[in-house]
Amino acid sequence: MGNKKTKSKASANGNRPRNGRNHVAAGAFVRPLARTSKKNPNPPTSDLRTYSIPDYRLEHPDFTVRQQVEKDRQGQEHVRYEVEGDLDGPVPPIRDSKYLNKQQAIEIYRYMLLNRKMEMALENLYKQGKVVGGVYFGLGQEACSCASAYALDKDDWFAPMIRNQGSLLVRGFRASDTMMQYMAKADSPTKGRDGTSHFGDIEKRNMVSPISMLGDLIPVMSGVALGARLQGRNLAVMTYIGDGGQSTGVTYEGINFAAVQNLGLVLFVESNLWAYSTPSEMQYRCKDLAERAIGYGIPGVIVDGTDACQVYDASHEAVERAHRGQGPTLIEAKMMRMKGHAIHDAASYVPKSMFEFWKKRDPIARFENYLLKEKKWLTSKENQDLIAEVDRIIEEEREIAVNSPMPTPESAEGGVFCEDGCHELKPKYAMPKVKKGIGGFKETEAAVHLK
Repeated sequence: MGNKKTKSKASANGNRPRNGRNHVAAGAFVRPLARTSKKNPNPPTSDLRTYSIPDYRLEHPDFTVRQQVEKDRQGQEHVRYEVEGDLDGPVPPIRDSKYLNKQQAIEIYRYMLLNRKMEMALENLYKQGKVVGGVYFGLGQEACSCASAYALDKDDWFAPMIRNQGSLLVRGFRASDTMMQYMAKADSPTKGRDGTSHFGDIEKRNMVSPISMLGDLIPVMSGVALGARLQGRNLAVMTYIGDGGQSTGVTYEGINFAAVQNLGLVLFVESNLWAYSTPSEMQYRCKDLAERAIGYGIPGVIVDGTDACQVYDASHEAVERAHRGQGPTLIEAKMMRMKGHAIHDAASYVPKSMFEFWKKRDPIARFENYLLKEKKWLTSKENQDLIAEVDRIIEEEREIAVNSPMPTPESAEGGVFCEDGCHELKPKYAMPKVKKGIGGFKETEAAVHLK
């Protein structure tokens, strides 16, 4: 393209480091709104508003992504990104969990391995031409998906996003379910009617199907929590949103509704640094998305999304709050999406040095080291046997998916309309409690009072 002229365009946050050393520590997020006057120069303490955003990370990466715009001889602009800052810091240790015992920690590790190896198998199936459509990966986010879902009780509800395939495994789905779904096989959860992760199970696993419109799951899950409360239950309802998706209006509406109604929403904001191909610096102004919890009047917390113990502890505490009827919690999990948006996206826009930085913080490698060398809860032989078992399971699940037949053309008409006796819609826990009245509602009176 000939000689290029390079100019640097600052990101939306200028030179402010994302997740950097300027981070406000837990308990120190203070914004004084003092009202002073000549008569009373010392404002009362009630005029001071203090907000805490606990940050459980043991490391605060200090780097910034900047946009570079280059022009070729013809004057055409070409955009690329560069990263500036400290990318040579040591990998932090795993923070000890306050709640996990040896068996639970190993189970989470096993689910993370299943998650990773299932997606590796899916990538191979795609390259073999056996996948219908694309594949979405959660590489680098396995700790967030698996450890969060592991904190839920059996009666709690969850709604994963496209990268939370590990949470499905934790809640009882098989790897072959996800494989067959991507392959549009007749035995898949949607019987071949969908080629991605749009399926759920509201009967046994309390899973609401993912919704492609980002943010829409949040009000839906708030509605699930409201429905359970009308039936006399305080349940936790967990869902996820990315740092790009959290900018949607429906995200605000859903969180605000849950906050006002004091519903047990546990929302994970997976802050994985890229909203498709847009760096987070150019996507929102605030430094930590957990700070947005302040505007909703709900607790917010920051965790290292590659640390399974941090993710589990924050999830456990949020779930317990929900069970006590204390309302929603926003958890920001910081990490990086280690592949493109989907398999078609090579993520060439991501600076290689960022990949190298986060590759050293691989959640599975870190947790493996923690279990073997720090806690000594696994021996090398036990770990090898566990990995071999996971490999065997994935291969068996792959064979099931490959050998499943494609749906017949005649089956396409089924499941479109609800026919008589198709299924019964009824309360899952109990009939809603209502007060008996002597008359009907007035014409202008609402039929349901939420609080």
